[in-house]
Amino acid sequence: MTDTERLSAREVLALVTDPATFTELPSPIRESQESAPDGPLTWQGYDASRARAVERTGESESVVCGTASVLGTRAVLIAFEFGFLGGSLGERTGDRLEAAYGHAREQGLPVVPLVATGGSRMQEGMLALTQLQRVARQSALTREAGLPQIAVLRDPTTGGGWATLGAGADIVLALPRAQVGFAGSRVRPPDADPSAYTAEAQVANGAADAVVPATDLRETLGLWLRLLTDGGKRRGTGGDTPDARSGTEPAPVPHALGAGDLPRTGWEAVQRARSPRRPRAEAYLDAYFTRRLALSGDRCGGTDAGMLCGFGERDGRTVAFAAQAGTATRPAGYRTAARLIRLADRLGIPVLTLVDTPGAANDAEAERRGAGAAIAELFGAVAAARTPITTLVIGEGGSGGALALAAPGTTYATPDSYFSVIAPELAAAILKRPPEQAEPTADQLRIRPQDLVDLGVIRGIAGPPPNRS
Repeated sequence: MTDTERLSAREVLALVTDPATFTELPSPIRESQESAPDGPLTWQGYDASRARAVERTGESESVVCGTASVLGTRAVLIAFEFGFLGGSLGERTGDRLEAAYGHAREQGLPVVPLVATGGSRMQEGMLALTQLQRVARQSALTREAGLPQIAVLRDPTTGGGWATLGAGADIVLALPRAQVGFAGSRVRPPDADPSAYTAEAQVANGAADAVVPATDLRETLGLWLRLLTDGGKRRGTGGDTPDARSGTEPAPVPHALGAGDLPRTGWEAVQRARSPRRPRAEAYLDAYFTRRLALSGDRCGGTDAGMLCGFGERDGRTVAFAAQAGTATRPAGYRTAARLIRLADRLGIPVLTLVDTPGAANDAEAERRGAGAAIAELFGAVAAARTPITTLVIGEGGSGGALALAAPGTTYATPDSYFSVIAPELAAAILKRPPEQAEPTADQLRIRPQDLVDLGVIRGIAGPPPNRS
C-alpha cells in the first residue's frame, strides 16, 4: 500500500484500528427522505446516482461510523468513502455524523475523522451545505465535554469537510501528498499553484500538525490518542501537590543539565545563558520525556521553529510542553504555544514551559504578523489556564517575550540562565550609557537566578540530575 493510493473507508479503518475491534454504529433513518424521489430537491437522476454509488462501494452513505481500538485506546472513528459521490456531505451524512459525535460524548471517547471528501453534495443544495453547521455544533459540544478530536486528512480533503471536520480538529495529521484545501481542483483559479493545495503545504503554513506515512499512521494515531486521553489523567511521581483549581498534579520541575554553580555577577549570568555550549530545549525535552509528539502551527498561516510544542509521556502520564529554542520568538510561536496551553487546559493535562529567548522578534514582518497581539494571546492563555503550568528558565529570559511563557508563582530557573526586563546592552542604550556600561548595568538589573529568588520573581533554582555528582 502506497501513500498516494486512495483508500476506501473500510481500508483506512483496517489500516488504523486494532484487528477485530471495529463495531459499526447503527445508521439513523430519515423516514421523510426515504420516500422522497430524487432527494429533497427532487434532483432528476439523484436516486440513480446513489444506487450506482451503493453498487460501486458497497456502502449506503458517504461515511462509515463506529467504535474501535487504536493501539489499545478506544475511539469513535468516522471514515469517509470517497467513492460514494465524492465523499460528499448530504442530510443523511449529517445524521450519521451527529449520531457518531453524540455516541462519543455518551461514552466519553475521542473522535477521529478520517476525511476524504470533495465537499457538500450538489444534489441537495443548501440543505447539504447547512450540514456544516450541524458538524460544527457537534464538534463544539465534544470540545466542551473535554474530549479530543484528531483528524486524518486523506486524498482529497476539500471544501466544507476540510473547513469543519479537518481544520476544526485539535490535532490534524495528513497522508503524504494528499490534496488538502478549501478549494477543490475544479473550482480553483486557473493560475493557482497546485503545490499550495497539498498536505505538505498545510503543515508548512501552520494549518496541520504533521504529514504521516500510511505505514506509520496506526502507531502515530494510537500514541496521540493515548497522550490526549487517559495518559493525562494519571497521577505521576515527583511533582508537587495537585493544583487546587483543577485537581491535576503539576508537571515536575526538570533537572538542570548545564552548570551547577551560580554566577557571581549579572554579566556572568548573561554570558552563561548565551554560551553555545549550554543545553538547549531539545536536550531538556529528551531528558524529560520517554516519548513525545509535536504539535505544530498557529492555525493562522504560520509556524515558528523556535517554539517547540507538543505532548509527551513522563512517569506514565501525559505532560504538554511549550519550549523556546533560544531564538527570538515570532508571532506564530506565541500563537502556537497559546493553542497548546488552551488544549491542555481543556483536556486536564499539566503543562511544562521552557523559557529561552533573547526576546520577541521585532522586525517589520513580525509587526505585520501581529507580534503584540500574539504575545497578549499567550499571556491570556497562561493567565486563564486552570491546569497547572510549571516553568523553567533554561537560558535567556529576555523581557516580555520570555515572560509571556512563564507561569506566575511556579517559575524556576537553572544556574546558567537569567531573566531581565530587557537585555543589559539595550538597557544601557536606553539610559544613554556607553556600551562598556552594559556589564555594570547587568548587575544593577539583578538578573541572576539567586537575585530572582530574592526578589520573589521565581520560586527556586533547579538542581542537577540525581545521578550527577
